[in-house]
Amino acid sequence: MINPIFVALDTTQTGKAAVLAAKLEGLVGGFKLGLEFFTAQGPAGIEAVGHLGMPLFLDLKFHDIPNTVAGAMRGIARLRPAMTTLHAQGGIEMMRAGIDAARDEAAKLGISPPKVLAVTVLTSLDEAALAAMGVNGPVLDHVLRLAERAAEAGVDGLVCSSHEVAAVRKAVGPDKLLVVPGIRPAWGDFGDQKRVMTPREAYDLGADILVIGRPITSAADPAAAARDIAGEVAQCRSK
Repeated sequence: MINPIFVALDTTQTGKAAVLAAKLEGLVGGFKLGLEFFTAQGPAGIEAVGHLGMPLFLDLKFHDIPNTVAGAMRGIARLRPAMTTLHAQGGIEMMRAGIDAARDEAAKLGISPPKVLAVTVLTSLDEAALAAMGVNGPVLDHVLRLAERAAEAGVDGLVCSSHEVAAVRKAVGPDKLLVVPGIRPAWGDFGDQKRVMTPREAYDLGADILVIGRPITSAADPAAAARDIAGEVAQCRSK
């Protein structure tokens, strides 16, 4: 079984990210680096972590006019991440422009293009938060609307809450990669995430990749925490 755990290296410090990555090399499936890290360290920071050869998930959630997103995605493709993100709320034209640009740039360089994932609704948002922004109705309804538009645009996969995995899978079919943040083991702190689930629950529901941060990175022994979670996940699909 391919290790589905990607560790969120939520730091702005290259040295800290590189040390954590080195401790977890071979114990997890890859690492997620986000907007905070990228704005602080840029491409050089990505390369400092990427030199280990582990897959990188560069989570920047692009949301702008199509031409701007296309230009940004060309730059991201040159960094060779395994996956990257844009916002489904940017619309079909924007998503297609980003996907096409990433694939075109990768083809020019003779490298594999990143998997382009669409973000639906952030896991920090619940129904009350969406209503305050003028989006009425259940969170799931909005997620499914965005997921269907993203699939139509041709994304490789989606980022969604674990509570929406089964419904999103039904909406977009079996071929889309489903990446799930907001994962917390039963013994972990939920922090600012409101729609969360344990690794075992999420993976058993059909999540392909589990993004886990603080339960591993803030543990006294990050490697031991990663082994514990990986073992828990392996058991749930071996039954």
